Amino acid sequence: MQRLDREDQSLRVLITLSRAYKTLMEYVRKDVKQYGLNATEFAVMELLYHKGSQSIQQIGNRILLASGSITYVVDQLSKKEFLKRRSSEEDRRVIYVELTSKGKKLFDQIFPRHRQSIQYALGHLSFEEQEILVMLLKKLGLSVETKILK
Repeated sequence: MQRLDREDQSLRVLITLSRAYKTLMEYVRKDVKQYGLNATEFAVMELLYHKGSQSIQQIGNRILLASGSITYVVDQLSKKEFLKRRSSEEDRRVIYVELTSKGKKLFDQIFPRHRQSIQYALGHLSFEEQEILVMLLKKLGLSVETKILK
């Protein structure tokens, strides 16, 4: 194998990471589509399923979408009767979103299968390799965030 200099190696890492992310996300999109949801709808429901009621702003921060996009997704999921909104008692400008009983029931059914699907996709890496990958990705993300972006 040809020896790469630091600049070429950094580009290789970025390209490899981008391709792996794209492939994995395509797999996830196909997985959640079978439940009649898109990836963003699934992500919102998954957050609410695991963390409970969240404000629109909290959802946007966790899922990394603009509030307008989150509002649209919440509207779509509300039409399907999977979510409901409620105003904050402390600040009427703040809107909280939570799963309805129909949304919770759906997620009770689909999340175990989704979890298995993700385990299958990542099953080509050993548990130890997955742990190392998580550690390296966290290190990369934190170093870019704290040393480069700020």
